[in-house]
Amino acid sequence: MSTTQVVQRSSYPKKKRLMYKELQELPKKYNVIALSKMTKVRASQLMLIRKKFRNDINIKIIKNRVAVRAFEKVQGVAGLDSLQKELEGQCALMFTNISPFKLNLIFAQNKVFLPAKGGDIAPREIVVPAGNTGLIPGPVLSEFKVGNVQTKIDGGTIWVNRDTVVAKPGDAISMQLASLLSKLNIKPIEAGIAVNFAIAEGLLFKEADLRINLAEYRAELVKSFQEALSVAMEAGYITQETVQPMLAKAHQHAKSLAAESGYLTKDTADFVLPRAQGKARAVANEAKKKGYDAQ
Repeated sequence: MSTTQVVQRSSYPKKKRLMYKELQELPKKYNVIALSKMTKVRASQLMLIRKKFRNDINIKIIKNRVAVRAFEKVQGVAGLDSLQKELEGQCALMFTNISPFKLNLIFAQNKVFLPAKGGDIAPREIVVPAGNTGLIPGPVLSEFKVGNVQTKIDGGTIWVNRDTVVAKPGDAISMQLASLLSKLNIKPIEAGIAVNFAIAEGLLFKEADLRINLAEYRAELVKSFQEALSVAMEAGYITQETVQPMLAKAHQHAKSLAAESGYLTKDTADFVLPRAQGKARAVANEAKKKGYDAQ
């Protein structure tokens, strides 16, 4: 190593040298390392997450080159080499013991919506609702026409005739449409932190792997529970969940069997007596037809 190189390395700022050392220690302290791209992430959002989870999530905004060099010195942490390949653009590294799935849900609950800019891609269907826009007629009417939004003038303001879809998921938002949406205070662009890549106890997760639809997941759990309950009941497997419906089913079967066999109890009387009376009436009618007098 040359003298020049030694001088250069010793001249690194203290803060950078401490960060470099800390990045070698953190991967061994936590079970999960998550990577988030800071695209459209506001500083206020990051501060909120840091404050709210300061004891659970250690967030580091780093230069990719520093992180790569630090991780090259770390031994025994599976997946770090794959994580290094994901370091592009402005990134945040998060060290935590929280499951990456739960981490993604936490961030999803802290998203904000921003006004659209020309060239943005619609994340979902964008609708201009019917009603009074509060806008005064003028050049803005041309923007309504670009979005194929039918309007009328009433009371000196512009009214939208009916709910109108102006963009579908994946559509590029034009400058004119972005301007119109801004005037209508419609903010269709989601902004927030997302886990783009994560290592959890040696397993690698990409962003698509960590997306969970809670409504669908809950419905699947309910369906699975109901199907398992039905199978357990049919098999006669007694658990805390099956004992009551199984006893109710057994009671109903016993009642039906007793009633069918004519066994008289307070539970079967309402069924057995009318049935017996009906049979007696039928016998009496047959006897009468054959000339026997019921008297």
